Amino acid sequence: MKKFRRILYGGDYNPNQWPREIWDEDIRLFRKAGINSATINVFSWAKIQPSEHEYYFDELDEIVEMLSREKFDIVMGTSTAAMPAWMYKKYPEIARTDYKGRRHKFGQRHNSCPNSLVYQKFAKRLVEKLAERYGSNEHVTCWHVNNEYSGDCYCENCEKAFRVWLKDKYKTIEALNKAWNLEFWGHTIYDWDEIVLPNELSEGLENDKTAFAGISIDYRRFNSDSLLNNFKMERDAIRKYDPDTLITTNLMGTYKNLDYFKWAKEMDIVSWDNYPSYDTPWSMVAMNHDLMRGLKGQPFMLMEQTPSQQNWQPYNSLKKPGLMRAQSYQTVAHGADTIQFFQLRRSVGACEKFHGAVIEHVGTENTRVFREVAELGEELHNLGDQLLGADNPAQVGIIFDWDNYWALEYTSGPNKDLKYVDQIHQYYRYFYEKNIPVDMIPVDGDFSKYKVVVAPVLYMIKDGMQEALENYVENGGVLVTGFMSGLVDQSDNVHLGGYPGPLRKLAGIWVEEIDALAPEQSNNIRFTDGMEYDCHLLCDIIHLEGAESLADYSSNFYANSPAVTKNSFGQGAVYYVGTQPEQKALEKILDQVTVYSNVKPLIDIETKLEIVRRTVSDKNYYFILNLTNETLSIPQVFADKVDILTGNKLTSQTTFAPYDVALLCVDSL
Repeated sequence: MKKFRRILYGGDYNPNQWPREIWDEDIRLFRKAGINSATINVFSWAKIQPSEHEYYFDELDEIVEMLSREKFDIVMGTSTAAMPAWMYKKYPEIARTDYKGRRHKFGQRHNSCPNSLVYQKFAKRLVEKLAERYGSNEHVTCWHVNNEYSGDCYCENCEKAFRVWLKDKYKTIEALNKAWNLEFWGHTIYDWDEIVLPNELSEGLENDKTAFAGISIDYRRFNSDSLLNNFKMERDAIRKYDPDTLITTNLMGTYKNLDYFKWAKEMDIVSWDNYPSYDTPWSMVAMNHDLMRGLKGQPFMLMEQTPSQQNWQPYNSLKKPGLMRAQSYQTVAHGADTIQFFQLRRSVGACEKFHGAVIEHVGTENTRVFREVAELGEELHNLGDQLLGADNPAQVGIIFDWDNYWALEYTSGPNKDLKYVDQIHQYYRYFYEKNIPVDMIPVDGDFSKYKVVVAPVLYMIKDGMQEALENYVENGGVLVTGFMSGLVDQSDNVHLGGYPGPLRKLAGIWVEEIDALAPEQSNNIRFTDGMEYDCHLLCDIIHLEGAESLADYSSNFYANSPAVTKNSFGQGAVYYVGTQPEQKALEKILDQVTVYSNVKPLIDIETKLEIVRRTVSDKNYYFILNLTNETLSIPQVFADKVDILTGNKLTSQTTFAPYDVALLCVDSL
């Protein structure tokens, strides 16, 4: 498989939207900005195929020839995310049907049914023609399939395909009825064609609520698989003509609808689009990067970010001077081998005309944004290939699982404010603020690589998970879990025998009841050293079955019962957090975990600076980033080191202003 020769620096480029005389000016400006790559042909299906049997490649040939002549790395889109109008007109059954049961008309993007044989036929034919035409071009460095796969469909095509998917999974109607617990409410199914899709016209209550979680979770799985099958179809069409070039599609962080761990197995390299809002915590941005890296356990592509501002969020703030550079280096620090923008030239009309770009509407290089892009381009050019393929070693793994994401948020109770990503992020934030590296890992990952595995709200315990976790802890690992864990199986049926189900022996506790606290309510917990803190959201009422209590409730009718426990199991231990403690209390718990497991931060000095390490060829690269609004002193361990981005030597007096960045290559600290 081909590899990148350099850090790709560029982004979405749509010369087809502009007169030919603009193209030469674009190239001049790209050279000045240090741009070395362009993502093209992402939304050109209508131009390439103006009718069912007619194809037009002249303009795309000219674009590819121009970029090849300039020795650009070309990221070639397949154009399949937005279909031509003639296709809807001639084949209306291709249109997607939404959750409310409404069949859509032509418009938007991602508006085709993923199980439409008509769509699949035309998409495959288009991709084969593209691959045959451009697959041998040495400058085509990566194939970009479709674009931001998303959404779902509830049409007749999908209903029939869902029944086939279910037959393959359950084999018999009896097994399906049992899995979905259809005896409840007398919903027993007697024939496969009695199965209907769980939308607002049937079992769905709202888009995130359902009468039968079993069918709705299976439909999430099916929809993710359906779109994945479309990706695989295009990938295989490319492979007929191009056996070596990397193939990807751009993902979207913690996007709920698609099981990205499953998708990553089918992708050569993960790419994603990073669009934090003005108030997104930097720890959340870092977590998304680590999740994208964790999908394959290898470096990823940043396919899109804006050089200045978004246009589609409620409040689209400008990136302050230096912020784009700092955000880009945070991305590289967490595993990116590319920095790419949407877009290279601002479009003249439609919904993204005010989305930031390297070349603004003024059309010149005389803008703050262009100057910052050019400065970063020069730094990345000088950095060369030093960081390509570098690792991000970590001693802590945090489990992220889409089945749990779906199931937890379908659950009827106990508290509507319980959100999966928020629960994961609060634990990630602790390690982020301590500069302790983290891998985001799947439920079937290799736990033995980590001293600590953190598994908040591990609500769904599927086959094999109990044994894997017990084996990990028995052999010396430390597991951190807590409320709403171990409760149900893969179909959302409760594990009988007492909460936390398959984790009961491992955690050494029995949870008798779960109390839900409304936003205006709180409880208190008292640690064994006498320190008291607030807790919120949920409170497990816990009985010890071998575990020791680290903190007890100090209010409500279950005062003096355990809230936080630790259980020795084999050579390892399990920490169970039975409530939502305030941040300082969670820090206190996780401080005990890191001391017990001997997990160390990258540097021993506490600092608000973000410190990240990547390693390659026995070299350690340390990124130092100030993503705060205050000037911070350098940790003394970095004094006398050279910033390879600027060539400047750091001293004990060096300070980092907001958005300052340094990159050091050191043997050891």
